[in-house]
Amino acid sequence: MRKTNGVKKATNLSLNSELLAEAKRLNINLSATMEKALEIEVSERQKLEWLKQNADAIEACNTLTEKHGLFSDSFREF
Repeated sequence: MRKTNGVKKATNLSLNSELLAEAKRLNINLSATMEKALEIEVSERQKLEWLKQNADAIEACNTLTEKHGLFSDSFREF
């Protein structure tokens, strides 16, 4: 998902001033930290978006499986 060769773009953020001061005191790289957090959030939102877009197909597959079982059911030993 992550594009490591993506072009960096400057942006402005509003952050809790106390949290920002503590992050600076601890020498936390704000850009790297934000990029990691944003990558996680984007990934989660993309997952939810995919699930929503494919909800009908997932439901149809689940219904078919409930009705007929899985092809591999006869091979299961548990």
